[in-house]
Amino acid sequence: MKILLILLISYAVGINLFGFILMGVDKHKAERNAWRISEVTLFMAAVFGGSVGCMVGMRVFHHKTKHWKFLIGMPLIFILESAALLILWFNLPDITFM
Repeated sequence: MKILLILLISYAVGINLFGFILMGVDKHKAERNAWRISEVTLFMAAVFGGSVGCMVGMRVFHHKTKHWKFLIGMPLIFILESAALLILWFNLPDITFM
């Protein structure tokens, strides 16, 4: 059980760091009129668990903060993911390994 918890925490940290970095890279590219990271990619990082990292990246880099899709979408994804985790947490049977 401890290994599973360590893997889940590692995944959560990694995907949120990835979302944060994506926001920073896209902001950097936007300032230089370079090839951009698609909005779909940014949202997919959030959907796969990186919504907090994406929201922090939005604030730190001042990126996508005037786009309603991001202002509403990122927190909505976070709320839905949090609700799903809570439902799973309270409804999964207690699994113990020997």
